[in-house]
Amino acid sequence: MLRKILIKNPSLRLLSTKARNVNESDVNHLSNFADDWWDKNGSMKALHAINQLRVPLVRDGLISTGLIPENKINKPNVLSGIKILEVGCGAGILTEALAKLQATVVALDPSEKLLSAARNHLKDKNFDIEYVCATVEEHSESNQEKYDAVVASEVLEHVPDQKSFLRECVNCMKPGGSIFVTTMNKTQVSYLGGILAAEYILNLVPKGTHDFEKFISPNDVSKILSEYNCNTILVHGFRYEFWQNVAKWQKCDDINYALQAVKNSS
Repeated sequence: MLRKILIKNPSLRLLSTKARNVNESDVNHLSNFADDWWDKNGSMKALHAINQLRVPLVRDGLISTGLIPENKINKPNVLSGIKILEVGCGAGILTEALAKLQATVVALDPSEKLLSAARNHLKDKNFDIEYVCATVEEHSESNQEKYDAVVASEVLEHVPDQKSFLRECVNCMKPGGSIFVTTMNKTQVSYLGGILAAEYILNLVPKGTHDFEKFISPNDVSKILSEYNCNTILVHGFRYEFWQNVAKWQKCDDINYALQAVKNSS
């Protein structure tokens, strides 16, 4: 009965969408690129390039907090025994890279189409990955303090309620665990570079991918996380050099930045 009411009543459907903390237009927009998500020269080539930074961000961040034993630091299985929750995984570019280092990864996304592409790409690979169609709010209900790390890469700028999103990410983390965020700063430079240039002049990402109102500064992310008992230990800018299709760290965080925060034990 409830399902029939939601289908017939558009206003109730909107309430349900809001409760799930999902921007349906963003989900639908990104789902359109599921077929070429894994093409390193396709519409998501910038996402592939920043994996050069995202993987060491997580690996080195967990090493810095002491979660990785010294005898594993330089080993190919450096993340074995580490449980990671990736929120907003898309079709699994970062997911597989973390699992390749032997992490156990649960990866969430609200798009069944993207998760289907992720599962298809995972076939015949011996990775410990579980793809789940859910929001972090839904997942956290039965997964409190379960993970050593939560990764939210290029997703915070697509979330309607960022405080709810970050709160439930933290709720899923064990004390001493880390949350890793990569997203876009809210500056004039990020609007010019991240939207105007990247989407409408250089065509680096599909048009309509970003909404400037959802960009958020590292200070604001840190403040929100501090409310939920987390201490920010790293903020670092990075850039995407489209002419070489590579990503590099830089001190300036006016456009893109990475952040790591650690959940306090008490």
